[in-house]
Amino acid sequence: MKKDFLSLLDIDEHELESIVADAVRLKRLKSAGTAHELLRGKSLGMIFEKASTRTRVSFEVGISDLGGHALFLNPQDMQLGRGEEIRDTARVLARYVDAVMIRAYSHATIEEFARYANVPVVNGLSDRLHPCQVLADIMTLSERFGDLHGLKLAWVGDGNNVCNSWILSSALTGMEVAVASPPRYQPEDEIVDRARAMGGKVTIVADPKEAVRDADVLYTDIWVSMGDEQERAERLQALKGYTIDSRLLAQASPDALVMHCLPAHRGEEITDEVMEGPQSIVWDQAENRLHAQKALLVRLIGGGMTSVE
Repeated sequence: MKKDFLSLLDIDEHELESIVADAVRLKRLKSAGTAHELLRGKSLGMIFEKASTRTRVSFEVGISDLGGHALFLNPQDMQLGRGEEIRDTARVLARYVDAVMIRAYSHATIEEFARYANVPVVNGLSDRLHPCQVLADIMTLSERFGDLHGLKLAWVGDGNNVCNSWILSSALTGMEVAVASPPRYQPEDEIVDRARAMGGKVTIVADPKEAVRDADVLYTDIWVSMGDEQERAERLQALKGYTIDSRLLAQASPDALVMHCLPAHRGEEITDEVMEGPQSIVWDQAENRLHAQKALLVRLIGGGMTSVE
């Protein structure tokens, strides 16, 4: 039976630990220059409704490292751009490729595609969730802390798709997630309720200082995501005061780490001083998109890691 990855909750905590362990192993193999072509002959279709740097490059390089092949698919170059139904495209592509990754405006688009495709479908980003980003982030924190249980992550700013995925992750990692957002930009109640129902520890506040108090990790993202450009002025005004700067960082634990999923608008959600400072692990988490997604693809369409020493 095929398995999709539309949300972090499509895996359990044991699968998460296994994928992270595989990702660390694949990172070590790549660093050593050791071949690990676990997906030789496999193909990945990549549909991009939204522009991308890290998602496109990490998936394309990743499956190449694994011996497979990626196809970049712009909807405007496909019949999707001329009105073909999602379900029709899904059923056709599933007969050509071994898996599909979609980066879409609407989460409903990805859900419909997965419903009709009989190959694994991966959410490369939607308006609701960004599970691949948080999978890589969890790997990054695991490299730093080992066991994540009991750690506190403070999210500061817009309660967006990455924030939603972090909230859901609390049910798998045992981390506390404290979100500081203005009331209008707080994460979805349904997401928060689901995480809490599964044992996740989630706090939603308006005051950034309250959220970051004793936090082990501070996390932020741009305030104006793709598709929200028409709200730019309104968002900048509402989120003023939610910048991660040296003063806010000083309210957290002394050795707190700073994360940002990129791209960054320096001077808005984060200062240059913090992003380039010694507590920033932004570049590590960006690199780990490659390794975490390789481990995910091996899990979804490969034979596992057993064939590589």
